Order: sequence, then C-alpha cells, then structure tokens
Amino acid sequence: MNINYQKELDKIIEQLKIAGKIPTLLLHSCCAPCSSYVLEYLSEYFSITIFYYNPNITDSEEYQKRVEEQKRLIFELPVKNEIHFFEGDYNPKEFYTLTKGLEEEPEGGARCIKCYYKRLEETAKIAKKLNFDYFTTTLTLSPYKKSDKLNQIGSFLEEKYKVSYLHSDFKKKNGYKKSIELSKLYHLYRQDYCGCIYSKREKQKKEVEVARN
Repeated sequence: MNINYQKELDKIIEQLKIAGKIPTLLLHSCCAPCSSYVLEYLSEYFSITIFYYNPNITDSEEYQKRVEEQKRLIFELPVKNEIHFFEGDYNPKEFYTLTKGLEEEPEGGARCIKCYYKRLEETAKIAKKLNFDYFTTTLTLSPYKKSDKLNQIGSFLEEKYKVSYLHSDFKKKNGYKKSIELSKLYHLYRQDYCGCIYSKREKQKKEVEVARN
C-alpha cells in the first residue's frame, strides 16, 4: 500500500496548531539547498535544530564548504522560531567501511540505502539522547532519493530508539521547485552530486559520455 507521507505530516501539523504546541525537531540536513524549503516550511510549527551529519562527503574542502553554506542560510533565513545548528562528527572512513563491497552499486542502490540508514540512525540517537520530540531528514526533498525507503527507515528507528520520527515527502507541494527558488534567492552553492566519491565518479562518467555524443 502506497502511503502519502505529506498527508501524514499535514495531520501532525494540524494537531499542533489545535494544541498550540511548538515541539522540538532534530532535522538531519544533507545540504543548505535541500534544507532551505524544509526550514521555511517547518520552522513555523517546530523549534528546529539542524543536525549536520554527512560522512559520505569524502572531500574535506567540499564538506567544509557545505557546512558554511548551511550556517549562512540559518543566519539569513527569516523564520518564526529560531533555528539552531549542531554539527556531527565528520569521519569519511565511516562511510568507506559502511559501503565496502558496494563501490560499483548504481546511485539509489544498496550503497545509498546503507548511507541513508547510517545518517538517520545517528540522528535518532542524538534526538533520543537530547530529548527531542521528533527527528527527520531533508533527504526526502530530492527527486533522486527514495522517500518510501527513507520513511521506512525512519519508522524502524522510531521503534528502536523510542523517539518520534516525522514522516515526510518534502518534494510534495512543489518543495523541490521552491528549494531551487530559495537557493537562487540566497545565492546558495548547489552541488551536482551527493558528496561521496562514487556519485562524483558516476557524474563525471556521464559528462564524458555526453561530450562524446
């Protein structure tokens, strides 16, 4: 059965409006551009802390550039409820160990699923440790990410760590389009690959194939 995760999120937001509550949310962010729409959308209903945890970004300069863009966006974005920033440990060796044997997997395959799980699990752990009401991720905004799989992982981790997962499909309601518009408005650096060496190689390979044709 297909689940409309945006409708699930709408229900929660409506309940919060009725109750007049502003719960805390630990929001895993993959990058500033993807977080732009999500922050603009959810900051009206939640007290958000961005959790920047992305060991898949294998180039340290690239990683730092994305961190600074995330911080700048938080500083410049006008929101109803203040947004906080929390940076996780950056250790690309974790990603290499996690994905050993899956180097040749295509984008969106088993390697990516493991990466989703790793980042979401760390978010759930921190959310539990610091007593957040909810945790979720910006990853469902991307049309290249599998929202159903991300939400299934989130639901599993909700049960495992006993902290509520906020189901989402942020690409709905033109979320991805709005993120592009906000990226232009705030002059955000928009990367053209997820951050790992394997996605970078695949992007470069496609560029070469296009050039040959």
